[in-house]
Amino acid sequence: MPQVVLVNPLIPPNTGNIARTCAATATELHLVGPLGFEMSDRYLKRAGLDYWPYVKLHYHESLEAFKAIHQIRGGRWLGFSVRGSHNYVKFQYQPDDWLLFGSETTGLPSTVLGACDSTLYIPMAQPKVRSLNLSVSVAVSLFEAHRQLGDLQ
Repeated sequence: MPQVVLVNPLIPPNTGNIARTCAATATELHLVGPLGFEMSDRYLKRAGLDYWPYVKLHYHESLEAFKAIHQIRGGRWLGFSVRGSHNYVKFQYQPDDWLLFGSETTGLPSTVLGACDSTLYIPMAQPKVRSLNLSVSVAVSLFEAHRQLGDLQ
């Protein structure tokens, strides 16, 4: 089953909403520090509602710590970026994919994008709109991966 990875998230309610989506889909959520907030942040907790016990949450203090876990578990890194190479709907997902998303203000660092097996984008009909909210981007991408894999029925 695909996993969601947030690299240096900054806004607690976004991360809380993503955690809620991960709980609803039984998807593991990996937070890669440094974070722009404390894990005890009340806005983070409020956005996740009372679903936190259902979140398969992993915290990695650094990208290097996360890389060590990935090496053990395997799977492809799929980096989401407005400059991605593949439309996320037309991409073929695999069960062991890691869906990587960067911070709300800067996206994924170029070093992370360069290490990805593929980069994906979410198309926008309005060219003046740069991107969707992080929690929306994660939700549409995660549900597409689950749809393709037949995980949610």
